[in-house]
Amino acid sequence: METIFSSGNNSNIRYIVFFDLDQTLAKSISGRSLAREAYKKGIMKNRDLVRAVIFSVLFRLKLKDQSEIINKMVSWVKGMSEKTLKDLCYEVAHKEIIPSIYEEAKTEINFHRAANAKIVILSSALTDVCREIAVCLNLDDIICSELEIKNGYLTGQPVGQLCYGEEKAVRLKAYCKKYDCSPSEAWYYGDSISDLCALIAVGNPVCVNPDNNLKRTAIKRGWKILSWDH
Repeated sequence: METIFSSGNNSNIRYIVFFDLDQTLAKSISGRSLAREAYKKGIMKNRDLVRAVIFSVLFRLKLKDQSEIINKMVSWVKGMSEKTLKDLCYEVAHKEIIPSIYEEAKTEINFHRAANAKIVILSSALTDVCREIAVCLNLDDIICSELEIKNGYLTGQPVGQLCYGEEKAVRLKAYCKKYDCSPSEAWYYGDSISDLCALIAVGNPVCVNPDNNLKRTAIKRGWKILSWDH
């Protein structure tokens, strides 16, 4: 899913900068925040919360295919109205995620903007969340996960593949091709080993507060490591 926010002339783009959202641009984890807020409001049922906790443990311990787990994690929204999801995403974005955006992230964005780069969120987070962050930071575009909607209600299934793991690299390369910008000139900022494919795909990989697996890989490959605090 892509949504153009800027009205600039794309022919003047020097290069493209991609930012992950959760724990990269912002300290918060959007999916966790959405589930917590939904449960507080009675939107998420007890059984869905239990399933979410189980999936989270399986994901963290890598006891099952992570892409499969990610897909199942969004199934709790099945039957929710499109408006309810939009309202929930708006509230979480403004209440939790935007206040947790790193000041260092804003500095990096301004640095690249001054160099006439196109700045894009590339994240597994949901469309309605990413849109609010992009508007807040005046970013150019979002590439994120979109959920299927039929007759105004969510089916609990994604539209295509969720923007996670290898899918990030696929979309990154396609986006660079669309705007005639080489991935070798692109930047990607990420925090997790799940971002590895996207980091490998660009000429300028940057690891922000990387998890242990990514930190080891970054040190081995000589990638830039940044420590941001909120």
